[in-house]
Amino acid sequence: MGKQVEAHGEVEATVKQHYTEKDKSAKELQFFADGLISMDQLKEFIEGTIRSKIEGSSRSSLTYSKSYTLRIYSLKIPMSYQSPKFQQFDGKDDPKQHVAHFVETCNNAGTYDDHLVKQFVRLLKSNAFYWYSDLEAHSIDGWEQLEQKFLNRFYNT
Repeated sequence: MGKQVEAHGEVEATVKQHYTEKDKSAKELQFFADGLISMDQLKEFIEGTIRSKIEGSSRSSLTYSKSYTLRIYSLKIPMSYQSPKFQQFDGKDDPKQHVAHFVETCNNAGTYDDHLVKQFVRLLKSNAFYWYSDLEAHSIDGWEQLEQKFLNRFYNT
């Protein structure tokens, strides 16, 4: 049997509360008869708590959270960078053409790869912006992922 950690009073209540209120999808912690939990479960609980503090818990429908991860958020755009003007996409035109125009415009201005994620919102309006603002918080971790989600949503609609 693996290592066990004793859970007493406040810690036990906190652990149980986390798994019942904060993370409904997580499996229930298994307490042994003597009040102990496995090291694996303790590690999973700690990682989940840290992750929720760093990335934020699931957002309510009334608040806005950025759709990209902290890694994307921390990417620095040079101070001298001047964002180009973009032809905005409303969900009605050809999304592949808009992506191609966006990528080329950004590349010409010195923005590449995952930096495109932070600029992409400037391309959107109307239905396309509504779609973007409803993406799950912290769910986008790269340009290819965002591009694919966008094309899946708007190509042939």
